Amino acid sequence: MKWLGRSTLLSTVVAVVSLVLVAAPASALNLRVPQVGFFSGPLQNYMNIVDPGINVQTQQLDAQVWSVSITGNTDFTLMLKNQLGTTASMGVYNGGAPMGPVPPLFQVFPGGAVAGWYATLHFGGGNLIVSLFNQNSVFMGQTFYPGADKDNFGFYIQGPGGTWFSQDARNLAGPRPQMLAYSSLATPGDFWLCFEAAAYGGTSTFDKVVVNVQSVRPTPAANTTWGSLKAMYR
Repeated sequence: MKWLGRSTLLSTVVAVVSLVLVAAPASALNLRVPQVGFFSGPLQNYMNIVDPGINVQTQQLDAQVWSVSITGNTDFTLMLKNQLGTTASMGVYNGGAPMGPVPPLFQVFPGGAVAGWYATLHFGGGNLIVSLFNQNSVFMGQTFYPGADKDNFGFYIQGPGGTWFSQDARNLAGPRPQMLAYSSLATPGDFWLCFEAAAYGGTSTFDKVVVNVQSVRPTPAANTTWGSLKAMYR
């Protein structure tokens, strides 16, 4: 994965680089229906720089949970391009975990990580191994997470404003969008994940945490009724 820095946008930018796999083509993905309304100027300006041609108001993907591209062991790398706050973190979780309580969180980047930190993620045997390195490629430690689902996982951010998930239904007073996903035009097969770090509203900008993803593919959210959605929280 690759990123262009930006000093005027208070955002955390994470790059995810494939080691061995290829993402599913964007043509196989559906758009969100309806598209999420938000204050799009800051994010659009950023995309105009890093991936020109993306319309952040009309090209939002229905991509709330993700899977690796092939069966078997899977490796990819996340690289942090801007400093995380001291009380913030970012990682993944199982998309199929029961609704209601916060699901187990598989932290990748801890609070205080600075630009240039990166982590290799290895899915295998139903587990996830995260190996963390600082901006000088010094090994910072390794974490083993049992029970990680490589075929159904989401992304989260956690900070002073709350814990927010890529799945709308998991968010406070859900369903509430806290992450928007886009297909890359500059690099087909890449995706952009754009998080809002406070509760979604009309003034949300979705530029606080931006992630570029390779080697995984989004799984369209299943259609459901309000009744069945509420039942998941009981």
